[in-house]
Amino acid sequence: MHIPPYDNQNKPIVDVEDSRVPLNYFNIIKLKKGEAFEYSVPGYETCIVPATGTINVDIEGVAYDALGNRGTDVWDGEPEGVYVPVGAKAQMVCVSNEAEVFVAGAKYDKVLDPFAVRSNEIDLVQYGSDDTKTHRKIKHILGQKQHDKVGRLLVSELFTVGQGGWSGFPSHKHDTDRLPVETRHDETYNFRFRPNHGSGLQMLQREDNLPGDAYHIVDGSTIVLDKGYHPCCALPGYEMYYFTILGGLSQRSLVQYFQPTHAYQVETIPGIKDMVAKFK
Repeated sequence: MHIPPYDNQNKPIVDVEDSRVPLNYFNIIKLKKGEAFEYSVPGYETCIVPATGTINVDIEGVAYDALGNRGTDVWDGEPEGVYVPVGAKAQMVCVSNEAEVFVAGAKYDKVLDPFAVRSNEIDLVQYGSDDTKTHRKIKHILGQKQHDKVGRLLVSELFTVGQGGWSGFPSHKHDTDRLPVETRHDETYNFRFRPNHGSGLQMLQREDNLPGDAYHIVDGSTIVLDKGYHPCCALPGYEMYYFTILGGLSQRSLVQYFQPTHAYQVETIPGIKDMVAKFK
């Protein structure tokens, strides 16, 4: 489902127990210098990631200062994040002129310890190629490196490399727990484009070889993925970014099931197997 951009007034775009993606939580917080925002989400672990701007974060008395170093947009520097345990009280204070902050969450039932992920600690993966129209870069904020410190939540930023091209291909899904071939992971995206008047397409094909749905995504669009195969693409001449939240039902490691019709193309895209291995 497509949620067009709107002024959410710092209220969750995807709230707890959402009927489509109950394993996910997503909020966008916009602050000006000196303004503060406080939240607690019982039953969900969360991660605070500044899209732009710099904030000071306090998690139950534990301080993480000067989080975030990006200026004009998400292409302007590397991401940073703070992991917030289930139900913990988190406060952020804007210390730059303004800040836009993503809060990603996943349902979980244990309380772990907070920690920060600084820009030099992210896990970077680049794969695909210009020839296959699949060239992209993934910056894992909560990825494989943090596996033993997080419950069910995976948080990443995905960028097309160059202008135009496809992402999430070969088409795959992860809507059913049937190990070892697939896990149930609800997923939520928030898209950005450069220049910001760019746009793209999100496909959602429910069953192999049957017609599905398609959504016109623009700068600020949110997509919630409840079921089905879901590649997306950017128009030629535009760069695309999307903030990605994955919440697992029974485990944190993601097992993607590639659409049978297109699964053979896994062998044609450079580095895709390394990419798949990082979502753990």
